[in-house]
Amino acid sequence: MATCGRLRLIEQGLKTAPFILIRRLASNTSFKAADLQYRFTRHPHAKPENPDECLFGKNFTDHMLAIKWDKDRGWSSPVIKPLENISLHPATSVFHYATELFEGMKAYRTVDNRIALFRPLENMKRMNRTATRACLPTFDEEELMKCIGELVRVDQEWVPYSTKASLYIRPTMIGTEPSLGVNISNSALLYCITCPVGPYFTTGTFNPVSLMADPRFVRAAKGGVGAYKLGSNYGPTIGIQEEALKRGCQQVLWLAGEDHKVTEVGTMNVFIYWINEQGEKELATMPLDEGIVLPGVTRSSLMELGRTWGEFKVVEKIITMNDVIKALNENRLLEMFGAGTACVVCPISRILYMEQDLSIPTMENGPDVASRFYQELTDIQYGRVSHEWSHTVVEDVEGVDAAKNTI
Repeated sequence: MATCGRLRLIEQGLKTAPFILIRRLASNTSFKAADLQYRFTRHPHAKPENPDECLFGKNFTDHMLAIKWDKDRGWSSPVIKPLENISLHPATSVFHYATELFEGMKAYRTVDNRIALFRPLENMKRMNRTATRACLPTFDEEELMKCIGELVRVDQEWVPYSTKASLYIRPTMIGTEPSLGVNISNSALLYCITCPVGPYFTTGTFNPVSLMADPRFVRAAKGGVGAYKLGSNYGPTIGIQEEALKRGCQQVLWLAGEDHKVTEVGTMNVFIYWINEQGEKELATMPLDEGIVLPGVTRSSLMELGRTWGEFKVVEKIITMNDVIKALNENRLLEMFGAGTACVVCPISRILYMEQDLSIPTMENGPDVASRFYQELTDIQYGRVSHEWSHTVVEDVEGVDAAKNTI
């Protein structure tokens, strides 16, 4: 009976989707990149004429990656298919209980015309940590990295021919069980979409931003989920961002606790470069053990680079707004900047805090450290220097037809 049932399923599958290879039995632990199935678009979209001017997240490529999971059958085979809408039942858990997570990473066209990702395995590890926290299924990190690399290879002509733009990659996982109950979702969809992007901020690349720091608004608290890449961490911040704009600021500096700890800037980690109270030059950022800030890939990269320079201390420590004001008054604060995938490094020039307008001397001081970090990271990302953090997905660009020959 089981065999007959399986044959009926195969027959139905061929009738509904004859262009897709028949799925192998799903693995309970992970999908495999070797099982990738392909369905290419017959209606390719026009690519942006000037990728350097692409608004972040507005123009999407021709294809997407999709992988289904359910509790009984595990992971299905991954599919690269034309970008399309997702049809879900109105009771689907992601709509009601925010059973959703995502990642953010980029593909770069290097100066020698390779296409490379920046430390992609770190994003895969973080995505798995978030999936565990959200009670969504985990996967083999290297297999997803291979699948995403293949998606980039299929849409390789969308990777901008520019060292000021890149292809943004958004892996996402959602709970898809149609059930109105606050429970673990018994089904899920992992998908990935991509889009060419220019500078994240409308002010351009490496231009300073002003921040609103209002302790009435809290992004994350100790013991919460601020350290995870969950959509539920970001939606509630949109209204506060609008409040910052009304007050003449571009971003929000998120504070935590009664002592107003400096945690994150918008969606970025924040760094302070100063002379500490012991008279030492120091680069400091919020520690991860509080569970409040995201363990950013750019964050860890800056810390690792700074330690290799050996020119100042690199530490994780709690810094309060009183510490910032005291350092400003004593002329010890040298630079402040945000760091993240979208902007790389973003200087901070001003903080509006408790009706005080604090001028941060980042740009007046070079900014030597922030600009050096920006230059060294982008040198790695665009292949101006060789580095182990650069992961090549297309060694020799040959066009989209090369991907089709692998099926």
